[in-house]
Amino acid sequence: MTDVIVVIGAGSIGQAIARRVGAGKHVLLADLRLENAAAAADVLGNAGFDVSAGTVDIASRPSVRALVEAATAIGEVTGVIHAAGVSPSQAAPATILKVDLHGTALVLEEFGSVIASGGSAVVIASQSGHRLGALTAEQNAALALTPADDLLSLPMLQPDQVKDSLHAYQLSKRGNALRVMAEAVRWGRRGARVNCISPGIVITPLAQDELSGPRGEGYRRMIDLCPVGRAATPDEVGNVGALLMGPDGAFITGSDVLIDGGVTASYWYGELAPT
Repeated sequence: MTDVIVVIGAGSIGQAIARRVGAGKHVLLADLRLENAAAAADVLGNAGFDVSAGTVDIASRPSVRALVEAATAIGEVTGVIHAAGVSPSQAAPATILKVDLHGTALVLEEFGSVIASGGSAVVIASQSGHRLGALTAEQNAALALTPADDLLSLPMLQPDQVKDSLHAYQLSKRGNALRVMAEAVRWGRRGARVNCISPGIVITPLAQDELSGPRGEGYRRMIDLCPVGRAATPDEVGNVGALLMGPDGAFITGSDVLIDGGVTASYWYGELAPT
């Protein structure tokens, strides 16, 4: 049976991980816009990968379920790379919560029901989740365990509690890491693993939107003052994704790997600390 790697979000990071784990397998690229998935499929196809393209709206359960059905019609889903989402400069708080938080929960619920034994997944979150202050144990449990269809009804996520896009983004990305931890228990019953990657500033079109947007000065400051002193490349995130999804990462599940050049370290204990 054909092994299928599903890539949700056909951007640079998803492609970088797919290049490292997709050889000899069928790579199904899905994006909200078919033209984005098709363009990525052309690049990978010309590099020798067996690849096809499709669409998905991760905020819609029927759409995610349709992607699951398309993948299982091709073969056995042995890998999922979830790299879709919107940034603080791209959307309002309600949209960010719906796509980044609720959408990720839907993806994990639906693919967690079909993932093959020995399979694995990575979810791309963000360093922003690590700059959110501590939540209560009850809030952590709510973000981790509330069924996806009920997530957006949580009191902590209502408009009077989440008033700006950055807060919505930080909550979503913290929620992604917590959800992955909880889902790792369920995925483990199928003999599968799931992990989270929290990248810092990676030079992608989404990052360019942020660098040229209203928060651009802050992003440039993070790059200049972090210990590494630069932004990341998609390939550096791809290397971590390959470790987590491959045999060398067989003992890693439910984890969140922060790869941010030390931005978070500098935020809490260095020159980027808020005054």
